[in-house]
Amino acid sequence: MSDLPLQSKSVVDALGADLRRAGYTADGVSELLGAEANEALGRGVWWPALRATGAGNGRPSLAALVRLFLLGSDEPEPAMAQACPTTGVEGLITAGVIERVADGRVRAVLDIRPHADDVRDYLVVSDQDAAMRSGPVAHDHVLGIGGASISLARAVIRDPVETALDLGTGCGIQALHLDAHCESIVATDTNPRALALAAATARLNGMTWDLRAGSLFEPVAGERFDLVVSNPPFVVGAGGQDYIYRDSGMAGDALCAELIRQLPDHLTDGGTAQLLANWIVRDGTDWRDRIVGWLDGTGLDAWVVQRELADPISYISLWLSDAGEDPEQIARRGSDWLDWFAEEKITGIGMGVITLRRNGRRTPDHTIEEITGAGEEVTGEEARAFLDRRDYLLGHDDAHLLAARLRTAPIFLESQSLPGDDGWQEIGSSVRRPGGPGAVLGVDEVSRALLAGCRGQVPLGTLIDLLAGVHDVDADALAQAALPVIREAIGRGILFETR
Repeated sequence: MSDLPLQSKSVVDALGADLRRAGYTADGVSELLGAEANEALGRGVWWPALRATGAGNGRPSLAALVRLFLLGSDEPEPAMAQACPTTGVEGLITAGVIERVADGRVRAVLDIRPHADDVRDYLVVSDQDAAMRSGPVAHDHVLGIGGASISLARAVIRDPVETALDLGTGCGIQALHLDAHCESIVATDTNPRALALAAATARLNGMTWDLRAGSLFEPVAGERFDLVVSNPPFVVGAGGQDYIYRDSGMAGDALCAELIRQLPDHLTDGGTAQLLANWIVRDGTDWRDRIVGWLDGTGLDAWVVQRELADPISYISLWLSDAGEDPEQIARRGSDWLDWFAEEKITGIGMGVITLRRNGRRTPDHTIEEITGAGEEVTGEEARAFLDRRDYLLGHDDAHLLAARLRTAPIFLESQSLPGDDGWQEIGSSVRRPGGPGAVLGVDEVSRALLAGCRGQVPLGTLIDLLAGVHDVDADALAQAALPVIREAIGRGILFETR
């Protein structure tokens, strides 16, 4: 067997034909398992799916493939021969897809997983994770589809572009989604096994990517891209590299800092970069200052969203849980890791998504904030809209806003009250745009009335004059007080100018 799996294009093609023939797609698996078992499997609860595949539901080949690749079950060789007649059992073994175990059975070495979005169905090739096999994962283990990779895929702006770079492609999940809106894709990784599996992922889905080996931007020296995406090995540690998928070999959060430092040289004018990152937080410091340091001198616009702040024990435990190490090794590694955190006076790790843009014209615009609410995840549509709104605000002065006819997006007015001697006492109110990350704005009586009047019919200045008359205040003073609120509402997508 080759050191790297799936090196034969003919085997990949045969395997793809066998999987498609068996109905091994996201919809096919869901129909086989039933809605409840399929949803449970998505949450990591595997036994209802095993129960569902036992019946087979008249599709024994599909059931065998689900048990083999998705549930980690050992399957009889005849069942696999029936499920993959074109590739054959020997072909799968030689290609490093499966291996023989006891009693005439075979076991999956690779995870081949159906995946779907609004565009189409895909197949994604990675290594079997620690939950499916005993013992620690290999140093060059290739992660499959996970929560982080899905959150990045959802956050990427899907405007059509000519050139894209997937830096640290792993199994190729980001490149897979880029293919729908990017004319050419370069995908890089330091791990030869990852590049081999990404190549198989691309071929199984009828795609062609330019796969290159190397660290950071070394494989694309001198090249620029309209879009760069990256889910890098950002885990904060002492600088070792126990597992390539999580450890960069650089201490602390230096990898993310270096990636951002080099980005301007690889983005076209107007080009966008989106990446996941982790950053160090020390006691008595503002995490935002660390990100500002990363951005200084880059000339890039930035929207940085911290989605979570983890304490050291929780953070270390998260990353120790997925490598399959034995308890003694976990305890030893965790203790050493925690000691390093203490030496570095690290009290927390921030985790989030960073959207960057090379504007090429003006002083860069930075918004660095914490948005942790459920349902307020960054999406591609929201990221695009956020950048567009920042452009609008930077390109229009207060005189323009006062002359503009503004309209509210669909929003809710929410009031907060406490019980008192005379019943409920309102202590505050806010407006919220549902589904928008951080799309909430505190309001008082006057700003509530002003927002209510923004129906796209009357210029803002006229509304302010009317309110000034009602409240018997100076109109210019009211405008001076209201405009920062109006700008914040526009920035949060709560208000927009009608054309």
